[in-house]
Amino acid sequence: MPTTTRHHFVDETATLTGRSLRHILRSPDTIITTAITPIAMLLLFVYVFGGAIETGGEKYVDYLLPGILLITIASGIAYTAYRLFTDVSGGIFERFQSMPISRSAVLWGHVLTSLVANMIALALVVLVAVAMGFRTGAGVLAWLAVTGILLLFTLTLTWLAVIPGLTAKSADSVGGFSYPLIFLPFISSAFVPTDSMPGPVRWFAEHQPVTSIVDTLRHLYAEQPVGNDIWTALAWCVGLLVVAYVLAMRAYHRKFA
Repeated sequence: MPTTTRHHFVDETATLTGRSLRHILRSPDTIITTAITPIAMLLLFVYVFGGAIETGGEKYVDYLLPGILLITIASGIAYTAYRLFTDVSGGIFERFQSMPISRSAVLWGHVLTSLVANMIALALVVLVAVAMGFRTGAGVLAWLAVTGILLLFTLTLTWLAVIPGLTAKSADSVGGFSYPLIFLPFISSAFVPTDSMPGPVRWFAEHQPVTSIVDTLRHLYAEQPVGNDIWTALAWCVGLLVVAYVLAMRAYHRKFA
């Protein structure tokens, strides 16, 4: 990409991101709503079920938080898909097509907005967890690693959200794709150790992407060696990101070619 074209792409993406962020600032309840369900789950599991779950001496809120953070992201990207669907069905994309701007800048505007909105929601959940007793001795590098993994996971799910945002036929169907993503952490190590699960369920839980990501975050917070979990987590995120990006761009070009 030539330097001038790249410069225009960055400017156009920044402008479109600003447009999407202004919509969120006018309706901050979307971020609050995104955080409410994970916070409610955090309260429920810690104060109702936490005493009955054995985590090897670790405080349950410390054990639970990584999984709740992933559920927060899964909840947030449903709004990304809905905002994109609203723009598509409202004819905004057709108007952008008539302007001399990069096609991918329109999608990146929504993607970057999703990253910002989800990071705010994640911060709210972490603050509530701290108020509930969550503590970590993680240093700056560990926190940077946690933030990087959460950003990568958000980016991956956001590009997955772009696909239904472009292709859904109704507002009701556009958010339905996020339900499996929200429930996937329940069949992982997010809420209970996988040792307690029956054979086939345990095998699935230990080999699906959420478990490696949750275990990596948990080890980083606890200042423990992450082992191979971090490489498995990164491989899942990067692999799914590449597939989601290719499919999303294909759906975009097919719809607005």
